[in-house]
Amino acid sequence: MAVSLYMDHHVPKAITTALRLRGVDVVTAYEDGADQLDDAQLLQRAHELKRPLFTQDDDLLEEAAKCHQAGRAFSGIIYAHQLRVTIGVCVQDLEIIAKSADGKDMENQVIFLPL
Repeated sequence: MAVSLYMDHHVPKAITTALRLRGVDVVTAYEDGADQLDDAQLLQRAHELKRPLFTQDDDLLEEAAKCHQAGRAFSGIIYAHQLRVTIGVCVQDLEIIAKSADGKDMENQVIFLPL
């Protein structure tokens, strides 16, 4: 029942590294060769991989709204504001989500950190 995460290319490496040390399956946009994609394409790529996208980019919230309005599915977005949520809180909350959530429950949802 674990969820595998997809990390936006703006996410600090410390978050990805800490999650991997905790046994969370994480792929970054950079590792996937998707770091040059625009927001719509990045969200689509995460959906293709069946991984919710973790981001700190406000523009992706707008993209999720566009998907909802157009009836396009996406694998979910987990959002944390860059200045209001610490790296430690991001790691804690993302680990909880990854280890306890069901990917189907996250589809077409936007989850805001902190939990």
